[in-house]
Amino acid sequence: MRPSLKTMATAASAAQLATARSSVALLPPIPLYRRILRAHRRKLHPDMRMLGDQYVKSEFRAHKTVENPVHIIGFLSEWQQYAQALEGESWREEKLDQGKMAKMSDEQLVQLYDLMQTIHNPSPDDNSSGTESK
Repeated sequence: MRPSLKTMATAASAAQLATARSSVALLPPIPLYRRILRAHRRKLHPDMRMLGDQYVKSEFRAHKTVENPVHIIGFLSEWQQYAQALEGESWREEKLDQGKMAKMSDEQLVQLYDLMQTIHNPSPDDNSSGTESK
């Protein structure tokens, strides 16, 4: 039995509505970027804020040219969840979800490890890069 035009139109409309609902919930990149930087300004210690701001800026720059909608939605939804967690107070005790870690690529795991090392063992010359006096 072939699907009728009405059945196909109903299925397409339902899929479009689901997509529209999910896209309404996500903030566009620029407002989300600003929201994260504001949350950093309000919630983080100045040293951690500087590190967080640099990381957010580099991630948004790196994803600026991504055209795959699945990657864009995943990127924006994860950063939006981060912003919501940061605006609340529960983020201080939270641990990284094992399910998310299992889905990460090797490159992402290395990046996560480097970030952890930077947070736990900040290099003394991080603050003086490019500001050496002679």
